[in-house]
Amino acid sequence: MQRWKINLIVLMGGNFLVMAGMTMIIPFLSLYLKQDLGLTDNHQIGLWAGFIFAANFVTSFLFQPLWGKLSDRYGRKMMLLRSGFGMSIVMVLMGFATAPWHLLALRMLNGVISGYTPAAVSLVSATTPKERMGFAMGTLQSGGTAGTILGPFIGGLLADSFGFRPIFYITGTLLFLASVISWLMVRENFRDLMVIRQLPVLLTVTFLIQFAMLSPMPLIPLYVQQLHGTTENLAFYAGFVGSVTGISNMICAPLLGRLSDRIGSSRILIVSLAGASIMLIPQAFVGSVGQLLVWRFLLGCFMGGLIPTVNSLIRRYTPDGMESRSYSFNGSALSLGNMAGPIMGGALSGFIGIEGLFLLSAALLFMTCIWASRALRARQT
Repeated sequence: MQRWKINLIVLMGGNFLVMAGMTMIIPFLSLYLKQDLGLTDNHQIGLWAGFIFAANFVTSFLFQPLWGKLSDRYGRKMMLLRSGFGMSIVMVLMGFATAPWHLLALRMLNGVISGYTPAAVSLVSATTPKERMGFAMGTLQSGGTAGTILGPFIGGLLADSFGFRPIFYITGTLLFLASVISWLMVRENFRDLMVIRQLPVLLTVTFLIQFAMLSPMPLIPLYVQQLHGTTENLAFYAGFVGSVTGISNMICAPLLGRLSDRIGSSRILIVSLAGASIMLIPQAFVGSVGQLLVWRFLLGCFMGGLIPTVNSLIRRYTPDGMESRSYSFNGSALSLGNMAGPIMGGALSGFIGIEGLFLLSAALLFMTCIWASRALRARQT
C-alpha cells in the first residue's frame, strides 16, 4: 500500500480515538458543573461552562504557532506524539477535579499541549498527492467526526450509569491508545516550510466558522433539558443531540471532499457555509427534542464541507513539503474561534438565550459565506 494511504488510515483512526475521548464530557459540561461541582444558578453555569470550554482554546491559540515552529525543526510526528501523550495525562487528572476552577486550570493546560488533529492534518497533506487532497481531507475529517458521534453517545450512557468522572479516565485511555498507534505506524518526510500568500483569507474563515458553530454549544444540554421537560435520561438525550450532528457530518465529509476534487473546494466551502447558516435558524424555534434532532442532523450534512475544504485549500496553495507552519497558523485561528465562541455565548446567554445564539450563529455564517465568496474569488483573479 502507498505510504500516503497508510498514513491516512492510521491518522483517521487516531483522529477517531482523540475526538471520541475529547467529546465524551464536553456535551455534558454544564450538567457536570450542576450535578458534580455544586453550581446551581443557570446563568452562572453558562458563564463557567463557556469559560471552561474555551480555556482549552485560549492557551491552544497562544501555543499553536510555537508547536508549528518546533515541528519545522523536529518533525510533525514528534508534535503529534507530544500532543497525544500529554493530553492523555491531563484528561485523567480532570477526573479528580472538585471545583470549577480545577477544571478550568486543567483545560488551560490541555490547550498548551494540544494539537493532535492539526498535526494529523499536516502529516496527511504532506504525503498525499494534490489530486487526492479533497478525498484525503474529507476522510480524515470523517474519522474525527465518527469519534465525535460515538463520544457523546457513549458518554451519555456512562454518565447515566456511573456519573461523569469515569469518562475522564476513559478519555485519557483513548488518547494514549491513539498516540501509541500513531507512534508505531505513521511515517513522514520532513522539509522546511514557508508562509503562503492566501493564508489570511483562509485563517479568517476558519476563525469565523468555529466562532459561529461553538457559541451555542455549552448551553445545548440545558436547552435539551428545557425541551425534554424532565431529568430522566437527560445525559443520554443531550449526548444523542450532539451525536446526530456528527452522524451526518461523518457521512457527508468524504462525499463532499470527493466532490470538491471535481468541482473545486471553494464552491463546496461556499455552499456548506450557506447551508449551515440556514440549518441553524430553525433550531431557535423547535418545540421538542425530536425536532432539534432533525435540524442538527441536517446541520451536520453541511458541516462536513467546512473545515476539510479550508484544509484542502491551504494545501492547494502551499508548496510541497511546506505545510506544517501553515496548518499551525490555521490551528491557532481555529483555537481562537473555539475560545471566543463559547465565552461570548456564555456571556450573551443571559440576555438573548440559546435561541438568540442560534440566530446569531446563523447570521455570522451567512456573512462569512458572502465574505469568503468575494475574497477567494478576488485571490484567484
